[in-house]
Amino acid sequence: MDAEKLNQALYDKMAAEQERFKHGLLGLTPEEALNHAYEYTIREDILMALEVTELPASQAAALLESPSPLADIFKDFRDMETGHMDNVRECIEDRADSLLEATRAIPLYQHSGEYAREHGELDAFRASRQANEACKEAIEAAIRDGYDGMYLKADVKGVLAEFGPERVSYVLAATIQSKDWDERFSRSNKTWAAAVPMVEAEDRRCYYVVNSHSALVDGFVNMARKEMDAMREQPGLAAKKPSIKEQLAAKSIPDDKPAAKPKDREAR
Repeated sequence: MDAEKLNQALYDKMAAEQERFKHGLLGLTPEEALNHAYEYTIREDILMALEVTELPASQAAALLESPSPLADIFKDFRDMETGHMDNVRECIEDRADSLLEATRAIPLYQHSGEYAREHGELDAFRASRQANEACKEAIEAAIRDGYDGMYLKADVKGVLAEFGPERVSYVLAATIQSKDWDERFSRSNKTWAAAVPMVEAEDRRCYYVVNSHSALVDGFVNMARKEMDAMREQPGLAAKKPSIKEQLAAKSIPDDKPAAKPKDREAR
């Protein structure tokens, strides 16, 4: 039997083996079936790989000798050392970076809501307002998580990285300006905040005024101003590591395709 026929016979045998495995799963309770979800998925991937792979006749014949070649290959794969979890973690990080980049890409809208309405720019105004509110919440979370009852060690760099210096400055300045009567804000920070122009009336800024304790907000402002000064002095940003997408793009891998289905190799 030639290589093509041997490959077809092997595929048919493994596809039938997978079909029996699937029917066995369907007879289990949902909870029991979930325990085999990983195995089912990898077996499907093995079938998909075999569908586009032409093994030499000797290899195809050797696998055909096994009563359950699909199960055998799965067991070998399961025991292999792979970078699967590293790829998963990197995908998580890349997705988070993409979301952060999308947030940073929203510009701070420089006009009032009335102006936006008159000029057909309400979408930009609303997106900026929502980003302001998200920034306010991030500052409150950073203060809450960074205060141990005596000292404030808030993640200022994380907030600045997520929302950018311009928006962070705007939200903090709006907060201080709305509480200019509060002596817990330092004179230096009040002077700094007064120099930041506001695009909305004071009664419209309540949505993104930071509600943490004023003394802690003042401390956060000190840290943020110091960090922003340091950022301005930096000659450039560090090179970003290649994302998993960029790494995969450099490799030759087939496009994603649906789960493998039996097909006639000779008809191709």
